[in-house]
Amino acid sequence: MSSLFVDLEGTSLTPEEEGVLRHPFVSGVILFSRNFESRVQLEMLIKEIRMLREPSLLVSVDQEGGRVQRFQDGFTKLPPLKSVGAEFEQQAERCLELSRSHANVMATELLEMGVDFSFAPVLDLQSSFSTVIGDRAFHANPNVVALLAAEYVANMKMCGMSSVGKHFPGHGLVVEDSHFEIPVDKRKISEILRRDIIPYDKLIKAGLSGVMMAHILYTSIDNKVAGYSQFWIQEVLRKKLGFDGVVFSDDLNMAGAAAEGSYVDRVKFAIDAGCDCVLICNNREAVVEVLDSKFANVDWLSGNEKIERMRAKKLSISRKYSVDDSVLVKARADLRDLIAS
Repeated sequence: MSSLFVDLEGTSLTPEEEGVLRHPFVSGVILFSRNFESRVQLEMLIKEIRMLREPSLLVSVDQEGGRVQRFQDGFTKLPPLKSVGAEFEQQAERCLELSRSHANVMATELLEMGVDFSFAPVLDLQSSFSTVIGDRAFHANPNVVALLAAEYVANMKMCGMSSVGKHFPGHGLVVEDSHFEIPVDKRKISEILRRDIIPYDKLIKAGLSGVMMAHILYTSIDNKVAGYSQFWIQEVLRKKLGFDGVVFSDDLNMAGAAAEGSYVDRVKFAIDAGCDCVLICNNREAVVEVLDSKFANVDWLSGNEKIERMRAKKLSISRKYSVDDSVLVKARADLRDLIAS
């Protein structure tokens, strides 16, 4: 069973959007900066979304930090992950503490608004090649990425939030931006397994909840981009790495996903390859095209127990969330100091 996440146009629901969100193939919403003007407004919008269905739709966002932080006014400014890992060789324990602080603040502030999860953390490797990843990555060393990300994921879980590692099997070592073209990676699988896959291998063993696929063509390995590849999803991610969580496509409206033609075909190829949930953003006509198709209106698509794993979890009876106020105060101070340094 698979499903679709969609975006919204503005700061409140339109009648058309209400109809889209009631479609049984839709299981969640991904929010962007255009959907946010204040904490009060955001909380009301999420309540609107929740009231449409039972069980309610899931609500997600990209709140990585740095240049990818959709909600800002009234939220703590989150530094990019590169700054979290920048001094690892000199101050490993400090960097691990910063990763915990980053995750605690990010997750708690979103959970307070009713957001279920952020598509985080980035597990790509930092390099001089990729401008689209760049400072979104913790570090160039995959073992350091794995250590910092393990702290990040553990603290998201402690707060009650599921994690999504991205972009599998690795986006950091290609030049092209998959938003605008299909990136090509010519490396052999032995090199990718030796480097890019290490964070996923270690994080999956530590309980990673979800994985988002990359729109990258690995020409020495498969003739399909990773998000449409049974090899990458079924053989490597599921069988070799033993991942049994939720597999997300990246946005199927991106140029990197365009190789498979129509939007219905893109959804079908992603699901056939093994994606549990597909995203279509910034293209309402494409969403309607998919929802009107026979593919999105067959009995086997109804219900999706696996995606329910991504729903926010209330871990404490006495408190709304599990992170103490004193921990958050210190965490916010850590992040302010990091940005100022």
